[in-house]
Amino acid sequence: MDMQELIDPFARLIEDLCAPAAVRAVEAGGDSSAMWNGFVESGFLDALVAEEAGGAGLSLADAAPLIALLGRHAVPLPVGDTMIARALLAAAGVEAPAGPIAIATGAGPAPFAAVAAHILSGSPEAPVLTEARVEATGVHHDVDGYASGLDGKALRPVAAMLRAILISGAAERVMEMTVAYANERSQFGKPIGKQQAVQQQLSVLAEQAVAARIAAAIGARSGLTPRLADAAIAKHGASLAAAQIAAIAHAVHGAIGISEEYDLQLLTRRLHGWRLADGSEGYWAGVLGGLRMDEAGKPTADFLRAA
Repeated sequence: MDMQELIDPFARLIEDLCAPAAVRAVEAGGDSSAMWNGFVESGFLDALVAEEAGGAGLSLADAAPLIALLGRHAVPLPVGDTMIARALLAAAGVEAPAGPIAIATGAGPAPFAAVAAHILSGSPEAPVLTEARVEATGVHHDVDGYASGLDGKALRPVAAMLRAILISGAAERVMEMTVAYANERSQFGKPIGKQQAVQQQLSVLAEQAVAARIAAAIGARSGLTPRLADAAIAKHGASLAAAQIAAIAHAVHGAIGISEEYDLQLLTRRLHGWRLADGSEGYWAGVLGGLRMDEAGKPTADFLRAA
């Protein structure tokens, strides 16, 4: 299958359903049913479900460009979570519900839990589905929520890979917006993008956007039952990049970047949320360190090659 034949219509679907005004409306507590129904009717929610179970049978690596588009457009619903949840449920012989499903791993607020109908916990082999009963974070326009009392730690690796892919998509869009703004905004008679200091910052931003994309690809190669090292590398790298990308983007944009009317903050808020979700860069650095110490007798070069 030519993946571009799936990527292009999915991109058009998201552009139609998730314009910035629609994203803001959902974040403000508006009705998200029309947006969700659009994804349901598209059939993309079953992209990762095995063909024998009625899905498209895509691998996570194949579906990664689709998930990255969700991050690129700051889609305010758990579409990526639901794609993974439906695949895990189908593999376990459990019928998936029609509504949006958020994945809760017990590491801080669960992304999109406040706009989900169900929460997935348990493990990849034995997923547990419960009705969404979450506590709001108290953050302005946040669609995340605390899903307490659920044990989803075993889902943390696959959820971490999902967040890494979302980060990679948002990072690319933030980079494009920041470069465009630097070339349009003039100061002292020339675009600020012509100033050497700004150019240096833009080069670091581009470097980090590429780093996030590479990290996400490393994670996605493991599929829905990932190697712990792949998940750790993916989330650690993407989370590190997310913090730097958001900081540089806001430094270049200045005050306009944090204004509610400007679209940048829709993306950078998500970058920070996904950076912390399912384990921050510090958490996954600890996991990697533990894996290295478990093989203390192996040369570091051999450990890195195996990872």
